[in-house]
Amino acid sequence: MKETKRLIIFLVLVFAITWALDFFVIKPMVAEQGYGKGIIAQGIVAATMFIPALCVLLTRLFTKEGFKNSKLNFNLGKGRTRYYIIAWLLPSVLCTLGALAYFLIYPGRFDASHSYIIQQSAEMGVTITPEQMEQKVWMDLIVAVLMAPLLNVITCFGEEWGWRGYMMPKLLGKMKFLPAVLLGGLIWGLWHAPIIAMGHNYGTEYAGAPWVGIAMMCLFCIALGTLFTWWCTKTGNCWPAIIGHGAINGFAGAPLYYIAANDAPLLGPTPAGLIGGSALIIAAVIVIILQARQSRKTIAAE
Repeated sequence: MKETKRLIIFLVLVFAITWALDFFVIKPMVAEQGYGKGIIAQGIVAATMFIPALCVLLTRLFTKEGFKNSKLNFNLGKGRTRYYIIAWLLPSVLCTLGALAYFLIYPGRFDASHSYIIQQSAEMGVTITPEQMEQKVWMDLIVAVLMAPLLNVITCFGEEWGWRGYMMPKLLGKMKFLPAVLLGGLIWGLWHAPIIAMGHNYGTEYAGAPWVGIAMMCLFCIALGTLFTWWCTKTGNCWPAIIGHGAINGFAGAPLYYIAANDAPLLGPTPAGLIGGSALIIAAVIVIILQARQSRKTIAAE
């Protein structure tokens, strides 16, 4: 009962603080400037990533839980190191496979000349030649694969110490793996709901907006959260989720370099789309199957 109370306090705090910023600070800016165009609004959206970690601190202090089991200790060795490496590299592979699936289904939307990004840059007052764009693409891809988890570690720590370091261990203490990751992913997805409604990831010009976009974000968060939770349970800390979150944030936009027009974001080519995220979803299903088999073996051995 005590853990349930702590979990509820954490969730109330994280939703109340985040949604207050979304509705009363970010939304008025978006209404005036449009989503993604105001630098200050974008900065505040990025800052909301620190709110889950802040709420972990507040909850642990309010409830006198302390920090003994904070899920921040590195547990290396004994087969655990591989999960950190997987968290670093696998998101880029899954993003690439999902993008390939999208372009195989819609070959007419593939554009190797990077015209979409060149056009977007021009609208922001930045002129880039095709030759410069080609160099930029390769440099960005290399940085995204090799450096993004490290570059994004601070902001991603803000989310993952909350979701995988605090929320998920408490959910897993009360239910089996599958319902825990489904519920945890749903909560994580709904946390994004206000900014999805404002145009984050999917824009606003699609059928069923914003509800279809919110549902798609929940599916994305369930799949991604399943992988993150699996890695964290294998290592006993939340660092693989922090690394994986940094990796996905760094590489998720890469497929947009090769699209003619981003007119179907609910489908792809980024992993937040249904087809673009297909490899991610399949990987999550595989993890669920592996976890179920492991649970059956554990029960049989007892």
